[in-house]
Amino acid sequence: MHEMSLAENMLRIIEDAAHQQGFTRVRTVWLEIGQLACVEQESLRFGFDVVTRGSIAEQARLEIVETAGRGQCVKCLHEIPIATLYEPCPDCGSYEIRVTGGEGMRVKELEVE
Repeated sequence: MHEMSLAENMLRIIEDAAHQQGFTRVRTVWLEIGQLACVEQESLRFGFDVVTRGSIAEQARLEIVETAGRGQCVKCLHEIPIATLYEPCPDCGSYEIRVTGGEGMRVKELEVE
């Protein structure tokens, strides 16, 4: 379950920010996850609850914002929305789609004390 290691990395990012900015408690974490990032959100929520026990983020609310997948057809060069990998271009039918967005995950914002 790679979601547990993702949750551990999120906690490291939060702790690094706390050290740099001097806050002592995190109330809410806003996390952007791309639609194509292959992250199971419920598993990530579970992992986040587990790894944050006893930390400055214990009891923090995890708000997940999903970002849409985007791609560009290599054949006709149209920018298209994509919900899953390996979809054909709706304009020309080509399967040669270069993903241009929606694959990443990042801590977008923290509400802190």
